[in-house]
Amino acid sequence: MINGISISVSDDDDVSGKMWVRVRQKRKKPGYLGRRDLIRRVARSASRWWAVILFLPAFALLLFESSKLGTKPVVVAKSGPVAAARESGGNLNRLDHSTRVVNGVREPCLKILAPEKLKNLKFPASAESKFSVKRVIYRSDHGEQHNVDNPMHMWDANATRFNLFTGYQTLHEREESFKANETAVVHCGFYSDRGGFKISDDDRNYMKRCKAVISTCAFGGGDDLYQPIGMTEASVKEVCYVAFWDEITRLAQEAEGKILDNNHMIGYWRIVVVRDLPFSDQRLNGKIPKLLSHRLFPEARYSIWVDSKSQFRRDPIGVLEALLWRTNSTLAISEHGARSSLYDEAKAIVKKHKATPEEVELQLNQYRQEGFPDDKRYNGKKALAEASIIVREQTPSTNHFMCLWFNEVVRFTSRDQLSFPYIMRRLNMSGINMFPVCTRKDLVNSMGHKRKVRPLLREPS
Repeated sequence: MINGISISVSDDDDVSGKMWVRVRQKRKKPGYLGRRDLIRRVARSASRWWAVILFLPAFALLLFESSKLGTKPVVVAKSGPVAAARESGGNLNRLDHSTRVVNGVREPCLKILAPEKLKNLKFPASAESKFSVKRVIYRSDHGEQHNVDNPMHMWDANATRFNLFTGYQTLHEREESFKANETAVVHCGFYSDRGGFKISDDDRNYMKRCKAVISTCAFGGGDDLYQPIGMTEASVKEVCYVAFWDEITRLAQEAEGKILDNNHMIGYWRIVVVRDLPFSDQRLNGKIPKLLSHRLFPEARYSIWVDSKSQFRRDPIGVLEALLWRTNSTLAISEHGARSSLYDEAKAIVKKHKATPEEVELQLNQYRQEGFPDDKRYNGKKALAEASIIVREQTPSTNHFMCLWFNEVVRFTSRDQLSFPYIMRRLNMSGINMFPVCTRKDLVNSMGHKRKVRPLLREPS
């Protein structure tokens, strides 16, 4: 063994005289080079299988979530206050205030007077004196000769939803209704005794006693009934709460345990079951209590409409003071949350299949022919309204406004937000308080629609 060289000598005859020399290599240190090779191999593998590596964590997460769902018990959706609160993220019976930032300061969206001030609040003098319309006369079939079996000679062929409840308004009569001076003669529903929307004498007598009313409706069994909250004892004594149902809704609510007592009440709500609804479209039937509250509550001075998908959560007298009396208005309605233009809203309605393209285009063509502009602002406010809450003083001018609004909804589409800016501009009506979206959110807890509306049940004649 000399200097690392090993010499082997064999004694065999065949290999005598021969020598093999084997050079012994120096051993590599096992640490550093091995790690470097490992890193190279990992890098080569990663470059080859990068797609699989990225997919594996997502797949593992999917398996984990699926296993969680599989272990949860199946919950059958039920209606009613508890289930509604759970399905709506706990919205039911919430009284917390919606707020917004004004000039760097956070403040409530709706500033209602303190309960001790509301207790002594009285209805003020009307703000109506500044408006031109002093009297509204409603057209009816009394003394008018109409060929009901073939009314097409009286009105344009496109107005297919006019009937004995609405009367058969011609385009000429429509145009004349916008030109009213001190006296307005208009179609405004309840045209004929044979037109439908029948209410019992007992319910009608109750409704005549209301001086201020909050109303809602659920036709076709689509929504539950939510009890109002947040009101003072004084308001409970002053304000009626009336819900309009049809027989479908009554049966659906009875199945959920909500049964009318001997006074036709469920909680604070007086339930009025309407017979013989005039339209096959339940949405259109719902426009009757929504837009024609002055026909249903002729003695009421104030009315508040609330969509059936919402729970009213503020003191009604406080709402009247904040939205009407304090602003010297006769009608208050929310600005639209998503859009400002009637024409943009029409596109959204068609896209969401809320109405057919043909009926929407018919309405837009009429408005274009009359030169209705595509403005996004009117009197400094959004030109488009969201009508799930309507607060108003029932005066001749607002009654006139609502009659014309109802007629447009019947003539064209059931999407009332399309016709509201048109009526507002045509009448050039002042005294309308277009309040911001956050105020609307403060007024109600939004619960959403609960079921698909069932078709109209026609009672045998």
